[in-house]
Amino acid sequence: MSGHHGHDHSHAVVTEENAKKLTFALILTSIFLVVEVIAGFMTESLALISDAAHMFTDAAALAIALVAIKIGKMPADNKRTFGYQRFEILAALFNALMLFVVAIYILYEAYQRFSHPPEIQSMGMMIVAVLGLIINLISMRILFSSSQDSLNIKGAYLEVLSDAIGSVGVIIGAAVIYFTGWMWVDTLVAILIGVWVLPRTWMLLKQSINILLEGVPEEIDIEALRADLLNLKDVESIHQLKVWAITSKNIHLTVHLYAPHANHKALYLEAMELLRHTYAVTEMTLQVEAEDCTQLHEHHHIHHDDSHEHSHHH
Repeated sequence: MSGHHGHDHSHAVVTEENAKKLTFALILTSIFLVVEVIAGFMTESLALISDAAHMFTDAAALAIALVAIKIGKMPADNKRTFGYQRFEILAALFNALMLFVVAIYILYEAYQRFSHPPEIQSMGMMIVAVLGLIINLISMRILFSSSQDSLNIKGAYLEVLSDAIGSVGVIIGAAVIYFTGWMWVDTLVAILIGVWVLPRTWMLLKQSINILLEGVPEEIDIEALRADLLNLKDVESIHQLKVWAITSKNIHLTVHLYAPHANHKALYLEAMELLRHTYAVTEMTLQVEAEDCTQLHEHHHIHHDDSHEHSHHH
């Protein structure tokens, strides 16, 4: 949200619009989630329970997206100079952990069932799965237009999409059981849904942890960025380069440019332009230095970070 103060009004309207869509999708998903869990236990279908579990993480993703919009609007204060933007990342981390727990439960239950598969009511399973699919499609229809612009909504949209694929899996499984009586197909579908979701969960977990560790955001190639800064006119060396993200779209950077012969203002603007456009950095602190403070820094760095002291000191 930072960096768009100029056209804030349209931005606020879009945000309101997004919040409405998410709320609607969340209500639909939550109601159905309860139905699916009950039906899963009644029809004894593990595939339905597995699908419901992902419906739950789906609902969680929608809720996270919604809360992120609401909380992102809360102002920063003296205690939290970034406001509450990080909340979205904590919520995503929680979502990923929940998915892992669910996957472990499904696998354990599947292992139990391979030895004695229960009688599954395939008709009930089929009806509920079809309903689930319809609900997913409605949610997708609602979220699609906004998913192009907002990363937050895109995450929610992908969750719903993968859930729809899960529902299709359950429908196929129910049909196979209905015509063949092979009860183990249900367990297979449950496992496939779990396996299909795990890589995404892993990605979510990795990205969240990377942001929380102040890691370099995945979309930034720091070597290229370092080279681009060194290529700016009159820059002799750079140091103190740090890049991190507050949330998925809010990238921060600080760097000191040593440029004794440069026109400071021109260099400053050029560096800012480069970082803003090529690397989508939202906030930056650039320091252009004319005195050779590298001696000072060398001395200071030996104690602190000789691990990556091979940065460019000429």
